Amino acid sequence: MNTVRRRVAVVLVALLGAGGSLVSTGPAAAAPAPGFVERHATVGLPPRLAQRATAERVQYVTTDVNGATISATGLVLTPRGYKAKKVVGWGHGTTGLADICAPSTNYDVFWEEGQIAIAGLLDNGWTVAAPDYAGLGSAGPHPYLIGASEGRALIDSVKAARNLDSKLSTEYVVDGYSEGGQASLFAGELAPRYDGALQLRGVVAIAPVSNVQILAPAIPAADNRGYLVMALAGLATVDSSIDLMRLLAPPAEQQLPVLRNGCLTEILAAYDPIDEPTDFLEGGELPPAVVRKLAQWDNPGQSPPSARILLVQGTADEAVPAFVTKDYLLPQLRRYGTVTVEYKEYPDATHEGAVIQSVTFVDRWIAARFS
Repeated sequence: MNTVRRRVAVVLVALLGAGGSLVSTGPAAAAPAPGFVERHATVGLPPRLAQRATAERVQYVTTDVNGATISATGLVLTPRGYKAKKVVGWGHGTTGLADICAPSTNYDVFWEEGQIAIAGLLDNGWTVAAPDYAGLGSAGPHPYLIGASEGRALIDSVKAARNLDSKLSTEYVVDGYSEGGQASLFAGELAPRYDGALQLRGVVAIAPVSNVQILAPAIPAADNRGYLVMALAGLATVDSSIDLMRLLAPPAEQQLPVLRNGCLTEILAAYDPIDEPTDFLEGGELPPAVVRKLAQWDNPGQSPPSARILLVQGTADEAVPAFVTKDYLLPQLRRYGTVTVEYKEYPDATHEGAVIQSVTFVDRWIAARFS
């Protein structure tokens, strides 16, 4: 292994092994139930949200994909005026892999479209539980796009909100986009056996990640290559056979430190200049076995949904192509016949634009689920 590979290997081991934590966690001796609030503190919010809500940053108990107790962080936003006493779990889009990319502490990655969506929820009087997901701001690596991890963190953030305020209803809706849309769909699949006394009324998934067996092989020859590197790092957290040092070509390996030192915009900027697929991946393409493993862990729709679903998609989406949601995910979810699955399309809307343009429609849809 040459000097560059040794240096990158040290960075990767640190990223996937030790992890960092902005909030210290105590020993898990008593194994408290998921949703138990270990710590909480009042924090400020970006101006758009500060005028609408107060916020608590929480550290709460959730579980990993093997059922082990871990800690996660996030925000619980309580609307000023506090009327409805219903809870919406908000799943944020991709921010990165490192602790510095936790939206609850870094408002630079509290993307504008997310703030606009949350503002709409607050204007309806709903409390918003907004998890960072496991490994963002808490101990251990972030299992990026590992849907069973994100879905647990989302459900348990709702439990945490109710543990802070016992007057909140057991009824809840999950709503998210991109990575968070995928998290919402997984939460809907997990809910019957995981959410306990809660009652899931609906699932909103805006431009959700799905069918990665279509998306992942196309990325080396396209833009947004950083998404694939993050997805492979996420897969490595649950599958020890995934070795980024063997999968990435040397020019891509040299950029791996950005996973620990940067967030989404820095990661994309680091990898997009690598134009040649053979400079990005060894052999220029992902091995079929790796694609299958990505699909196994990342694809929603592998078990029946448990609550009514709204899929939202922009036709000009550059990150999640509309055809993947409309032509593949939609029929996959409908084939179960267990719940109604609706599809709302926004012509010419981008990945972020679909979130912004759909706020009023989504809020009315959620209100109908609560009533």
